[in-house]
Amino acid sequence: MADTPSVSSVMLDCNDLKREVAFWAELLGLSKTMRFPGYVWLGNLGTGGPRLAFQKVPEPKTTKNRMHLDLEVADPEALIARVVALGGSRLEDHEMSGFHWTVVADPEGNEFCVTPKG
Repeated sequence: MADTPSVSSVMLDCNDLKREVAFWAELLGLSKTMRFPGYVWLGNLGTGGPRLAFQKVPEPKTTKNRMHLDLEVADPEALIARVVALGGSRLEDHEMSGFHWTVVADPEGNEFCVTPKG
């Protein structure tokens, strides 16, 4: 049987590497762990999780993300307020069968969701 791969990093393309790294590092409380020209890796997403990483690309984001992060937190409104204060935006609120989530975006428009813990 072949080795089962593990996810070492979740890589986010961006135009403004410095701004995106600053936004996500502050939002998630992560530190830079590695850097190469045009690339930055932050710490792990949760205990034993993959690292969050960024690569500078020339083209801007043009459509909806095909993959995104879901951030679970005890006080979603407080986190959404932090997203906005850090230069992100609140996009849409949703509810399905009693489950609520909010779609937000980072400064370059990359969507992610904020959900209540529990």
